[in-house]
Amino acid sequence: MFTGIVSDIGEITAFTPTAQSQLHRLRIACGYDRATIADGASIACNGVCLTVIASGMSDGKDSAGRTWFDVDAGAETLGATTAKHWKVGSKLNLERPLKIGDELGGHIVAGHVDGIAGIVQRDDLPDMARFELKTTRELARFIAAKGSVTLDGVSLTVNTVHDVLFSVLIIPHTLNVTTLGAWRAGSEVNLEVDLMARYAARLSEMK
Repeated sequence: MFTGIVSDIGEITAFTPTAQSQLHRLRIACGYDRATIADGASIACNGVCLTVIASGMSDGKDSAGRTWFDVDAGAETLGATTAKHWKVGSKLNLERPLKIGDELGGHIVAGHVDGIAGIVQRDDLPDMARFELKTTRELARFIAAKGSVTLDGVSLTVNTVHDVLFSVLIIPHTLNVTTLGAWRAGSEVNLEVDLMARYAARLSEMK
């Protein structure tokens, strides 16, 4: 489980097909301590929970001394998330799993992307940015004003909702320490709806 509080920005340094045609292997450079990354560990990458299969330290000219870890992205991940747009040089919001006793700074996030939201409009306001996004009608029913959503792995509070459109306001700190500052109209982002909203809707359907 995660909280949607980004702890690093990683960069894809390799993106290659494996022997199995349905898999692509990614190497991601990051600022994490190599000693803390174990094979089999989970790391959320732009909100997608991926499993570490190898890790080490870079010795190349462009990334010497940086930690790297490898993950495999399968057909489902590539088809259902923005991973299909990832390439060498792509920047990703990273988060390590929640530990017992950690501060819950955002909200409970599973790292299981529900779908892709499209950015309809960006408005740069004094000291912040407002984004309006569009999702599917199926997912829109789980999004409520003042509720929580996870966008590209970042826990955010919903500002307004109108049918399949919703908006979020991003403060300068978040714009600076995540990839959200690069969002533009037309961009696609990973969307995970609030687990509590999903369970509440399911319980309501069973009455």
